[in-house]
Parts: sequence; structure tokens; C-alpha cells
Amino acid sequence: MSDMIEVYLDDLVDAALPVSRGERVQADAARVERLKLKEFCGPELEVLKDELCREAMPILSGMLRSGKLFKECQERFARKGIVLWVHPDDVRQLHRSQEDRDEIVVDTLVKALPVFCRKALVEGGWDPDHRGPRGAACLTTYFISRCIWEFRSAYVRWARARMKTAKLEAELYRDEVLQRLLTASDYLSGVEARRLTDAFRKLVDEQPPATQAVVRMTLEGYRVSEIADKLGVNRSAVSMRLNRFRTFLYQAARERRLWIPAQLHSTALTAAAERGAA
Repeated sequence: MSDMIEVYLDDLVDAALPVSRGERVQADAARVERLKLKEFCGPELEVLKDELCREAMPILSGMLRSGKLFKECQERFARKGIVLWVHPDDVRQLHRSQEDRDEIVVDTLVKALPVFCRKALVEGGWDPDHRGPRGAACLTTYFISRCIWEFRSAYVRWARARMKTAKLEAELYRDEVLQRLLTASDYLSGVEARRLTDAFRKLVDEQPPATQAVVRMTLEGYRVSEIADKLGVNRSAVSMRLNRFRTFLYQAARERRLWIPAQLHSTALTAAAERGAA
């Protein structure tokens, strides 16, 4: 653990816990000695695990909301030559959604606990006599540092699951909805309708899977609130994707490159948003 992150984590833990760091380190050292006599198993170890998770969870959630957890994790893995790429949509979603933060943090805690027990306790990685910039860190600080290492895999699992859900929703509405569009533009000639609707299809296919799902479900008649529930995001995220897509859509329409389905006109989107908010 670098001096800077050690100081940063110390400050977070100091602010979150009522007991001073010196007292915590002293109590932790006594607890580790007792656990050593019991070969690091039994009820006291389970109590320790529960306490660590309870204390670490709000701190990690706050770091995830602020983006600090991404930054610290990226820097650690960069030193090992491993890149952690984070999609901006994920950063925004995790800033907004407590539910998503909880999912990732719980996964991180579950993965970090056995590694922490082995490295910090059994192998003696935690040292109550460590001479860091502020002296020894307590077990909670050491555990949170371990969680930063485990966060990468938890985030990747969450991001992949989110992407898979969006892709499934996009595929679910792909053929049926776009086929309906081909027959909906009666005011155009058959050739022109097919050309313009094919252009619309191409524009949709160029979007991220989550945006594709939002657009196709909007065409299907789903309200903003219903789309948000199905995709597991909040309403503002759905509206943001629709508005962003509509920008591309109107630009293409001005150039007569495609036809805009009625459901995606600004008045229809406004009405859908109002119904969803009701």
C-alpha cells in the first residue's frame, strides 16, 4: 500500500469509526493473537469478518460513488501492466445508483474476505508495528486496501452482466419492431420507405446495446418508467439515452437519410416521459 493511499484510507476510517486509530490497532493486535491460538477459525473469526464488512461497506460505497475507487484500482493494476478500462456510462450509473453500488461492493467484500484472512492473518501480512506515515493501520484499513485489489473483478462481472442484459433486451425487440416500421410509413413509396427505414435500422445498430434496447422498447410502446425497470436503471438514464439518440436521429433526418418513427418525435418522447413520471 503506497503512503498516499494509506493516508487516504486512514482518514476515511478515522472519520467513520469512533475509536482512535491507536486504540483500534492495539485491540486488533490482541484479537489477532487470540485468533492465532485458535488457528484462525471459530466464532471470533466470524465476528471479525462481520465487523470488517459492516465497517468497510459504506466507505467503499462512498469511494465508488465519487469515482475514487476506480482511480485507486486503476493505478494499482497499471503498476502491474494491467489496464482497467471503465465505461463513462458505468461511472454515471454507479454515481446515481445505490443498488448497483451495493451489488458491486458486496461482491468485492465476499471475494476479499478469504484473501484477507490468508494474507493478513494466517501469513502475518498485517503488522501492528508497521512504521508507515502514520504508524500501523488497523485491520479495517488493511481490509479496505485488500478490497481495492478485488474490486476490479467485481466491477468487470457487473459491467458484463449489465451489457448482457442490454443486448438481450435489444435483440428481443430487434426483428419484430423494425419489421413493423417497414409497414408503418404508408405515406412513403415502398422503395423509399424501405431505404429510409434501413437507414434507421443502421443508425440504431451503431448505438451501444443499452441505447438500442431503450430505442426499441420505446418503439414498442413502453413508457420511460417501464424501460427503466426492465433495464435496471433510473428514469433519467433512459431519458438521457433517448435524447442523445434523438440528436443523431434529427441530424440524419435533416439530411433526408432516414425516416423518424412517430414514437421518437420530440412530442412523443415528452409525453412518454411525463407518463413515466406520473
